[in-house]
Amino acid sequence: MSTLLIHEKDTYAILGACFEVYNEKGCGFTEDVYQECLEIELELKGIPFVAQKELPLTYKGRRLKRKFRADFVCFEHVLLEIKAVSQLVDEHRSQVLNYLHATTCPVGLLVNFGHFPKVEYERLVLTKKRTVEPQAVPDFKL
Repeated sequence: MSTLLIHEKDTYAILGACFEVYNEKGCGFTEDVYQECLEIELELKGIPFVAQKELPLTYKGRRLKRKFRADFVCFEHVLLEIKAVSQLVDEHRSQVLNYLHATTCPVGLLVNFGHFPKVEYERLVLTKKRTVEPQAVPDFKL
């Protein structure tokens, strides 16, 4: 039985751009270097995106003064958070889940450029119950 992934085509295109950046730059740079490289790669691939998108937060229906900045929102419905750390930890996953709760984006990608020997990534999806359902993403071959 095949499992359908939310925005599968779009998330695969975004991950392809991430893999291209990793193949070109490798690991060892800071997050802001990967941010800039990914902006170029997304543009080259024709993927619509907004970098460092400022998004409002609310509490009990009231808008907060504080806002958060998503690294990328692609295709207007996929949140992309990038890291440059040795490995992803639960705090990174929580960050993406909180961003998803605060937006209308149904799916988030968490991509780590600091991992060796290959890019590390996770796909996070919110259900209607505001819980997470893990979804496996097959390995990409370049």
